[in-house]
Amino acid sequence: MFLSDLKKGDRGKILKIGGSGVYKRRLSDMGLLKGEIFTVKNIAPLGDPIEITIKDYNLSLRKNEAQNIEVEKIKEKNNEE
Repeated sequence: MFLSDLKKGDRGKILKIGGSGVYKRRLSDMGLLKGEIFTVKNIAPLGDPIEITIKDYNLSLRKNEAQNIEVEKIKEKNNEE
């Protein structure tokens, strides 16, 4: 699953960042590192850009950038018994 597949309000964990060189370095400089937890805060009406919260700040990514970030969706625990 990729970051671009998530919906508003979903939480995820970064598994892998695709790409190479300057592109990959730029994403890591913005805090997108393997193992980081984030929340999708907003998605523009046409799906671009995607706003996430990571490390206590908001970050907007283009959809094509989000399609290179492999994530695992974190399921919310239900308190129903």
